[in-house]
Amino acid sequence: MTHTDTIYALASAPGSAGVAVVRLSGPDCQAVAQAMLPTLPPARQAKVFHVKHPQTQVTIDQALVLYFCAPRSFTGEDCLELHLHGSPAVLQALFSALETLPNVRLAEPGEFTRRAFENNKLDLTQAEALADLIAAETESQRQQALSNLQGTFGETIKGLRTDLVSIMARVEALVDFPDEDIPKSVEDELEDKLQNLRRSIHTLLKTAEQGIAIRDGFRIAILGEPNVGKSSLLNALANKDAAIVTAQAGTTRDIIEVHANLAGYPVILVDTAGLRETEDVIEAEGIKRARKAANTAHLKLWLDAPGQQAAPNVSRETFDLYVLNKCDLIGTISEPASENIDYDLRVSAKTGQGLDDLRKALVFHVKHRLGQTGQGGVTRERHRLALQRALEHVPRDISLRLDMPELVGEDLRQAVRALGEIIGTVDVEDILDDVFSSFCIGK
Repeated sequence: MTHTDTIYALASAPGSAGVAVVRLSGPDCQAVAQAMLPTLPPARQAKVFHVKHPQTQVTIDQALVLYFCAPRSFTGEDCLELHLHGSPAVLQALFSALETLPNVRLAEPGEFTRRAFENNKLDLTQAEALADLIAAETESQRQQALSNLQGTFGETIKGLRTDLVSIMARVEALVDFPDEDIPKSVEDELEDKLQNLRRSIHTLLKTAEQGIAIRDGFRIAILGEPNVGKSSLLNALANKDAAIVTAQAGTTRDIIEVHANLAGYPVILVDTAGLRETEDVIEAEGIKRARKAANTAHLKLWLDAPGQQAAPNVSRETFDLYVLNKCDLIGTISEPASENIDYDLRVSAKTGQGLDDLRKALVFHVKHRLGQTGQGGVTRERHRLALQRALEHVPRDISLRLDMPELVGEDLRQAVRALGEIIGTVDVEDILDDVFSSFCIGK
């Protein structure tokens, strides 16, 4: 794809810094260099030049300059990188100078990566992985994004799609020669290939929950009756005062979410309203949201406290961890803790007692559910839905349908299209707009 304009943007973090990197991409990179530099540096060789305003020839800054000649660049176009001193004044002066040049404009969010995709430098899964790598906050997110950026997931999808196209070609031949009897060997071969495809797609779908959870965060919902210390426990686990804590029962009325790094895994700690019967409209809505949060959580932690009565329907099948909080109060109140629950852990969010053991227990559950990190694969809901559609269109038993090869061929075309949507080999403009709009400017 050919673009007629040249784009520019800050590629490093905004704000004052030792070095700021400004990148340009497009057909007029050489013209920009001629207007603002003494000469164009040789491709892929770093040179130090004074960068000057194209009209006034006033020096803007001294910069390290790199030139990448198309198609051997990130975007597949001519690219220019200016490594300047990272002050807002220098950048403002440079951007003001660039604005005076024809066919040169500020890049839109994700436009550099989109051009790389359109010029076949990346497939869509790699483009998404690049955004995920930039946003990675934990080791598991970094490993997963890097694996997909290296093309492991995209190559898997391309292989499945190639196999489907090959099968579809065989089926289309049956349409062209309807009077020919289908040898049993051909039927068996098609059946074997389709079943292998189904198994491969099934395997990918099994990784969807883990991959999406690593990218978006493993959700841990803290549930319990009012005033058992749910907000205090969330603050203690997050190491910050994220939730309001008071002695008054029912303080938490809405869902509070805190992102945390748990042994390299991204987790979302979810504080919820206390579960009880109430006539308060606002508290009732909070309880409704608490139950919804429980249904969408990967791990449900039930929190109890001495003197609390066990809530109805609390059982081993309902929750993953049973924790007794405020254990520092045991023996100082008349009522004991609930007797019908065998607690996994006893902690005190106030004193810190037992919190290390609780963190270890949470890490164990997260590792058990997410498995080994560093594996690429399904990381987004759109990947999962596309694979599900592809699986629905791959015949379970082709022998029952070969008398109507036209319908089989159409099913296979739909499956091929679904897989193509994942890597971006079909016209999916709405998907592309959604993917690249989430990028930062300069990437």
